[in-house]
Amino acid sequence: MHDNPHDPYVRVRGAREHNLVGVDVDIPRDALVAFTGVSGSGKSSLAFGTIYAEAQRRYFESVAPYARRLIHQVGAPAVGEITGLPPAVSLEQRRSSPNARSSVGTVTTLSNSLRMLFSRAGRYPEGAERLDSDAFSPNTAAGACPSCSGLGLIHETSEELLVPDPDLSIRQGAIAAWPGAWQGKNLRDVLDALGHDVDRPWRELDAKDREWILFTEEQPVVTVHPVREADRIQRPYQGTYMSARRYVMRTFSDSKSPSLRAKAERFLTSAPCPVCGGGRLRPEALAVTFGGRSIAELAALPLTALSALLSAAGTAGGAAADDGATARVLTADLVARIGTVTELGLGYLSLDRATPTLSSGELQRLRLATQLRSGLFGVVYVLDEPSAGLHPADTEALLVVLDRLKAAGNSVFVVEHHLDVVRHADWLVDVGPRAGVHGGRVLHSGPPGGLADVEASATRRFLFDRAPVPAREVRSPAGWLRTGPVTRHNLRAVDAAFPVGVLTAVTGVSGSGKSTLVGALTEGVSGAGRLVTVDQRPIGRTPRSNLATYTGLFDVVRKLFTETDEAKARGYKAGRFSFNVPGGRCETCQGEGFVSVELLFLPSTYAPCPDCRGGRYNPETLQVRLRGLTIAEVLDLTVESAAAFFADTPAAARSLAALLDVGLGYLRLGQPATELSGGEAQRIKLASELQRPHRSPTLYVLDEPTTGLHPADVEVLMRQLHGLVDAGHSVIVVEHDMDVVATADWVLDLGPGGGDEGGRVVAEGPPDRVARAAGSRTAPYLARALGFDGRS
Repeated sequence: MHDNPHDPYVRVRGAREHNLVGVDVDIPRDALVAFTGVSGSGKSSLAFGTIYAEAQRRYFESVAPYARRLIHQVGAPAVGEITGLPPAVSLEQRRSSPNARSSVGTVTTLSNSLRMLFSRAGRYPEGAERLDSDAFSPNTAAGACPSCSGLGLIHETSEELLVPDPDLSIRQGAIAAWPGAWQGKNLRDVLDALGHDVDRPWRELDAKDREWILFTEEQPVVTVHPVREADRIQRPYQGTYMSARRYVMRTFSDSKSPSLRAKAERFLTSAPCPVCGGGRLRPEALAVTFGGRSIAELAALPLTALSALLSAAGTAGGAAADDGATARVLTADLVARIGTVTELGLGYLSLDRATPTLSSGELQRLRLATQLRSGLFGVVYVLDEPSAGLHPADTEALLVVLDRLKAAGNSVFVVEHHLDVVRHADWLVDVGPRAGVHGGRVLHSGPPGGLADVEASATRRFLFDRAPVPAREVRSPAGWLRTGPVTRHNLRAVDAAFPVGVLTAVTGVSGSGKSTLVGALTEGVSGAGRLVTVDQRPIGRTPRSNLATYTGLFDVVRKLFTETDEAKARGYKAGRFSFNVPGGRCETCQGEGFVSVELLFLPSTYAPCPDCRGGRYNPETLQVRLRGLTIAEVLDLTVESAAAFFADTPAAARSLAALLDVGLGYLRLGQPATELSGGEAQRIKLASELQRPHRSPTLYVLDEPTTGLHPADVEVLMRQLHGLVDAGHSVIVVEHDMDVVATADWVLDLGPGGGDEGGRVVAEGPPDRVARAAGSRTAPYLARALGFDGRS
């Protein structure tokens, strides 16, 4: 097979990435192509892991070898050959690390244009010097308010926050803000060496000493003589003291760990900076106006309002007298670029909205809007579920944007579950038939209509059978949970009532306030009882966290291995069968199963460990077998296989049955957390919850649980959620899938729009009542799912 520049197809031969089984497929260029299939079938492995990865690898080959060392590169995908492949741009839903300085304005680069507008065409105070555009950025030394370093907030702490229980001594943990484990012990030992009494109750210490311990900026170094323990040799060492305030502030500002930052935040209070008033900039920058407002005031406006103001000011002379032409050019460019963002249903966002507060769907659409304005053509855009987190009304706008990308001369490949997007595609690649080892084959590659003849496809039934959701008897509430008045983000003193003992769906367009309202439900709400929130965050951030460790199944498995005759004879305890600690693991790879091979000018690659050959354990540990299998072989079992293997072990069987019930039978027990999708992570959390014995009624809150799920997987998930309600629990889902909303007992619809145009309850009641509600943007779509036009 040879590369033909006139061949209109991307031709893939022998794709073996993850579970793909030597896939051969031809995909047209200059088309909107949807990749479909159940969760775990291999569609992302084909679109991202093979096609995009190969395009990226080819691009890196054109980069100078020395520069290549500075770029994080992925290895070559497991594929025989790909021809006809143009350059590719990937828009995935992965988050970068949380950063308070990253905002809607920085992601879209709209902030750069706004700063240029103020620099070149703003109204300056009489006699003021013209400022460079950097002076209008809170992220530069030239622009940041020196008091708050450009964050707009001043964070402070107090003795009451740092020491919640003054009856405790320092040794007993009075300073709750200090780290745990060795680091906390070290700080206590340093204080002891400095001559402070660490065994007296905190409240009895001298006020001057308490002040120094908590707030000093000094960092004295002393020799620490640890208390000797019989079984350990501990030598003196030089210890440095750090006050509780300094530790908390440093962790909050510098730590890359979300959990450590969240812990530090508990010991801080925040208030608008008294110098800049929350504007984040130096006074001379805040004194410049355009259209009568400062740059901080414009950045706080919803994008729709900002666009209107810029349009009016640009034509009515909002700029300095000499800069009218400059202002017209800059405002026209800004308004056009804001238009692509509002077109994607994100007009409710403001430029200063921090990216950590955005959903992954919102972030991906912001990146998509930026690409729309880039003017690229002849590339392949590979998108990961662009409809995720979108209300059906916003999905229609998304289709217009995807068509515009294609019309500009690009190929658009989308991994997608939303059936309206799939129906709109020019070409469909359906992967399956099922997940994991039961998938990895292309069942259909062609126009969507051709899938009707493919009986093995799980997508076929949902794509062509448009029957309304079957009628179901609506359950009656056993009581009510009342929250409010809630005032946060765009909610203004909103009161809401959630029924108990039923399945409630919270609906509304993107940005209407759904997640904010549901977030007000805490265990402190009268009648809530036990509260369980099941989200799509990863179950772990390293390959050491996996399905077995998260669910607690690994503890059961290790206990079974310790009870074998061989383990007893050798005196092996449960720790021997852990790959996370020394003892039983292979020390060459430290229990990873693979080693990184540095190839200097090429991307680092991973190879099976030369000693354990991927087994993760040392030879002595692998000599212990449980019913013929080693611990490494047990971890390599799928949930399905493990359910049969552990059928006579109740503790293991219960966990495995719960995982099978949520449709995860294809996952391996030792599958690293880093290989799991958000939907898989959420279902693992749900399975962990389902395996527990439920004694008291529980309130389950799920934020968009169907994101990333094929309609067949949604059916499995909904069976579990309805089963929870039938068992006496309450379930609340924030949801955009109208087929799911139609099966709920109660619907709470927020809106009518997003941002300032939303934030209130526009309709509530059983689905058929909300489907007839006037003024609800959800109503017509819900009516269609229920099989009537909303007026009957």
